[in-house]
Amino acid sequence: MQARRSGAFITFEGGEGAGKSTQIGRLAVRLRGASSIPVVTTREPGGSAKAEAIREALLAGTVKRHGPFAEALLFSAARIDHLDTMIRPALARGETVLCDRFADSTRAYQGAAGGLDPALLSALERVVIGNTRPDLTLILDLDPAIGLGRAKARAGEGGGGADRFEAEALGFHTRLREAFLAIAASEPERCVVIDAGLSVDAVEEAIAAAIIARLPHHLTGAEATDDAA
Repeated sequence: MQARRSGAFITFEGGEGAGKSTQIGRLAVRLRGASSIPVVTTREPGGSAKAEAIREALLAGTVKRHGPFAEALLFSAARIDHLDTMIRPALARGETVLCDRFADSTRAYQGAAGGLDPALLSALERVVIGNTRPDLTLILDLDPAIGLGRAKARAGEGGGGADRFEAEALGFHTRLREAFLAIAASEPERCVVIDAGLSVDAVEEAIAAAIIARLPHHLTGAEATDDAA
């Protein structure tokens, strides 16, 4: 038996104000303290120079008037560059990638909430991401009214207003929540739902428990093994 230490691709999903960025930062610290596997944190849309430029246009709402399909195409363009320049090279080096949103957000935002045909999005997803799929997806579930309140407070602290998606009505965000929960129910081997209404510390512990259950060598120090010839 030969010891093998390799990273993983872990994505965080959920509605506005669910605390994804906070929990990614906390998990990164915990993983770096528990394992020798390097950890990379990133986000979507964004994570690369070209993708960050697309992010600015999307969140500013300048693409909204062209409809959800145009938004889905731009998210996909950003994702292609992000995968090529950051995610795939990091995974090839054996690093762990923690990503704030990925393809599930396109399914939820432009699909369930935006009204695009799921078959169209599935075809787009196959072309864009291929086999680069998350090993684990943590869906931070929160009452959308609470999440929007958090997002509004955060925007106020930063001196800005709501972005293109935060400004949508509550019904839009309710559909988002339902979409994320439906994704989790349809792919339980990949997805874990985390109650984001708990305290920040309790959410962190729930995430750590999910990592230990699904990817144990990342937090327990146990070695994964492969049969050696």
